[in-house]
Amino acid sequence: MAEEVLIPGKNNAHLTSSLLAVAFLTSFGSSMLYGYNLAVVNSPAVYIKDFYNKTVLHRNGTGLSGETLTIMYSLTVSVFAIGGLLGSLIVGMLVTRFGRKGTVVKTTVLVFIAGSLMGFSRICGSPEMVIIGRFITGIHSGISLSVVPMYLGEIAPKNLRGFLGLVPSIFIGTGVFAAQILGLHELLGKEEHWPLFLSIVVVPTFIQLMLLPWFPESPRYLLIEKHNVHATITALKKYRAKCNIQAEIEEMQEEQRSLSSVQTLSVWKLLLDHSVRWQVLSVVVINIGMQLSGIDAIWFYTNDIFENAGIPVPEIPYTTAGTGIIEIIAGLVGCFTIEKLGRRPLMIGGFAMMGICSAGITLSLILQVHLSFMRYISVCCVVGIIAGFCIGPAGVPFLITAELFKQSHRPAAYIVGGSLNWVSNFTVGFVFPFLQMSAGSYCYLVFATICLSVAVYVYIVIPETRNKTFMEISRLFSKEAVLETQGLFSVDQLKLKKMNGYGGLEHASLELDSSSSVP
Repeated sequence: MAEEVLIPGKNNAHLTSSLLAVAFLTSFGSSMLYGYNLAVVNSPAVYIKDFYNKTVLHRNGTGLSGETLTIMYSLTVSVFAIGGLLGSLIVGMLVTRFGRKGTVVKTTVLVFIAGSLMGFSRICGSPEMVIIGRFITGIHSGISLSVVPMYLGEIAPKNLRGFLGLVPSIFIGTGVFAAQILGLHELLGKEEHWPLFLSIVVVPTFIQLMLLPWFPESPRYLLIEKHNVHATITALKKYRAKCNIQAEIEEMQEEQRSLSSVQTLSVWKLLLDHSVRWQVLSVVVINIGMQLSGIDAIWFYTNDIFENAGIPVPEIPYTTAGTGIIEIIAGLVGCFTIEKLGRRPLMIGGFAMMGICSAGITLSLILQVHLSFMRYISVCCVVGIIAGFCIGPAGVPFLITAELFKQSHRPAAYIVGGSLNWVSNFTVGFVFPFLQMSAGSYCYLVFATICLSVAVYVYIVIPETRNKTFMEISRLFSKEAVLETQGLFSVDQLKLKKMNGYGGLEHASLELDSSSSVP
């Protein structure tokens, strides 16, 4: 029998050691790498640029101009997002063919290839190896950001789905923090160590590869897509303790029956399916909002932001590393409160906090010329943006993507959300330096507007999904969205018509009762 831990709350749920182990291994060997690779190019930026310049000088006899060097380094930063976009586009095919756990395990080979390229780039005198290595790590992260929350969401019982679903976001913050700490001059922040600094990602992935294959595949995948009842029962027994797994199997079979005539949808069919249009729109808004919130600009260019804020250069790496502790603490707060507070408060509060702090950065950078203490306000605003992001927007959008869709729609939904996430990531990473040069301090007002707009959208449209089955959520979502956006009607004046068993709405499904009509 698996060991169990009781999570305090209204309904005590059994958190087995198997669930914790899988959440840890998938997040440690996959999600953490995303956070690490976001921040790893920050501290060795000077050394990488110097390597590029010296290599080109050795090849061509002339060095790179300042503008060309900036573009080349921006490409090194942003190519990670291009790889992530590619990874997000193929994740649907991979999870359908290899399963959720199978995809996590098989894609570890990408990390070993990328680590080798970046680790030996200086020996080979090849900037191209650094850029290609960053591209391949991006592919792995693009796959991982979708498949890990999908896997954890499907193996978790409904009353622990939020808790387990936010574990990856904690490890994303841990990855950023690890990059900040290892990037200190006392550790791997010296010029001779930057190739090792970039390639050390192979260590957590190796540990994952050794241990994760011993755990079962997603029970929902085994039953609904593979029709393997025996393997499903075995998997549930591994992941549950003192729990009636028969009720859970019946819930999966109910979903399976509702999908009996529906194959796994392509992205195009998902976009054309009117029964899930509100769900798709919500995934689009929260995933674009997550990246255009400006968090990647903060992570990519933290050192520059602190330098502009007037922090002494020798103190910047330590100030940056200190923000990593905030990321982890905020992630833990979100993880341990999501089953009590719900998804909506964490997203609304997180985006609102980021919006206010982004506006605060603009204000403090403008006023610090006249008021010297404002430089510390700008640092506090940076910390506030990071904390607000890690509390909710860092992980809840991936969890929500899993919860709003049933098995047949879920892979395509992750492709849509993931691809938009990475396109936005690339846009911010590539454009932000030029936006900062042209708009100066006012560039953060763009991020403030986006964050506050997403918070308003979540408040108006997205219903609470806490402690609900996938079937309950699929019937609830459209109803809640319409009731909130059509506030001029009372609830008893609405008639909701179920569409394709998915809880969608037809245009004719919103009708006023005859008793409420004007005589």
